[in-house]
Amino acid sequence: MSGISKNLVIFNGAFRRCWIQNRFKSDKVKGHVVGIDLGTTNSCVAVMEGKQAKVLENSEGSRTTPSVVAFTKDGERLVGMPAKRQAVTNATNTLHATKRLIGRRFEDAEVQKDLKSVPYKIVKSSNGDAWLEAQGKLYSPSQIGAFVLTKMKETAENYLGTKVKNAVVTVPAYFNDSQRQATKDAGQIAGLNVLRVINEPTAAALAYGMDKTEDKVIAVYDLGGGTFDISILEIQKGVFEVKSTNGDTFLGGEDFDNTLVNFLSSEFKKEQGIDLAKDTMAMQRLREAAEKAKCELSSSVQTDINLPYLTMDASGPKHMNIKLTRSKFESIVEGLVKRTVGPCQKALQDAEVKKTDIGEVILVGGMTRMPRVQATVQELFGRTPSKSVNPDEAVAIGAAIQGGVLAGDVTDVLLLDVTPLSLGIETLGGVFTKLINRNTTIPTKKSQVFSTAADGQTQVEIKVHQGEREMAGDNKLLGQFTLVGVPPAPRGVPQIE
Repeated sequence: MSGISKNLVIFNGAFRRCWIQNRFKSDKVKGHVVGIDLGTTNSCVAVMEGKQAKVLENSEGSRTTPSVVAFTKDGERLVGMPAKRQAVTNATNTLHATKRLIGRRFEDAEVQKDLKSVPYKIVKSSNGDAWLEAQGKLYSPSQIGAFVLTKMKETAENYLGTKVKNAVVTVPAYFNDSQRQATKDAGQIAGLNVLRVINEPTAAALAYGMDKTEDKVIAVYDLGGGTFDISILEIQKGVFEVKSTNGDTFLGGEDFDNTLVNFLSSEFKKEQGIDLAKDTMAMQRLREAAEKAKCELSSSVQTDINLPYLTMDASGPKHMNIKLTRSKFESIVEGLVKRTVGPCQKALQDAEVKKTDIGEVILVGGMTRMPRVQATVQELFGRTPSKSVNPDEAVAIGAAIQGGVLAGDVTDVLLLDVTPLSLGIETLGGVFTKLINRNTTIPTKKSQVFSTAADGQTQVEIKVHQGEREMAGDNKLLGQFTLVGVPPAPRGVPQIE
């Protein structure tokens, strides 16, 4: 950055909103506080009943709701299972896995990758964010998330028989500031007062540790529909202290599905000479079959993928009938499973613990049902992972417990979380100067003294970034502001705190 040389520090006021979410104490709130797991693939809502968290069933009788929103030709909006059911015949207007786009710029590498794997349109909004198009209208990912949150809110209201205003909503631990803020925006659009945005692995740890009296260090391995998180926590007499967190915000069940879809479509092309990529309806059928096969192979060693009349050419209809073994599927997705290893090793290193120090490994997220994933976790941590929490419901339960803490219904629980990514500013030469390192317990504040980079400089531009790269431009820009009124002096003389 042009304006600052590096013998500096600044950070007290700027961009505190996300980090100064006071987890050490809270004023009691009135009314119920629901806990919502807004997932990539499925969402879940829970509420405290006395000292126990209860997961609530939706209007279809399910404890989880597909995070799918569809728009029909006649202007109707469908959310959840009704939206998922009609996806084959309305794929381009059925929006799924939009959480992977929340808080992202259209030019982000992850968005460009997503463009190739989803049937709906991802477009560039006027401010450069990634938005979605359905039935000729544009929607932000926050709006789509809000439609799902509204369904969760209604589920809670139907059960409680009263209006629900307050919520604790979870996000992947490795979400950056923009993604967290966009999630809060989704809650606001849905008419919710989002009291806290808490990390999914931390919520799962609350669900696991609420009734435990033994002090221990645990690892939470969370492989969900769209994101992967690993968190190391220490639980001690009701205090849940996150020691470190790491992850990948673009790794989850969607990627396993897409990898299998690519394999199946290439096999079909070899056999039939037809490229299914241009056939939207066939690809949607293939997607659903791939997801079903993936789930079946967690409990069976072989499954049949049978899709009659998948497409047709001049010679007539074409069918798909493929036998898929678990071992073949595991070989297809091996690279995805291996991508979880690096973040786990970094998390252990950052927490300054050895794998032998880990007293329990908790599995969260639907993908952890896959035997190969469980075997990888066992190899990584040298112990059989615990199955004491429901991988689909633990996060919502933890969010409800935190809601209970805020409402004053749950006592003797203290949650100490961390910043997933370093915060800092751009200094001379475009260098990223870290002020708050990743895995710092929050809330926190830091100050440092900086000076000017040029003689007679009267103002300084401050750019706040988030990330781990050496150069500021390679990290996420959270925002910028200008400090004016610096007394003219030789460079290096003014002291700016």
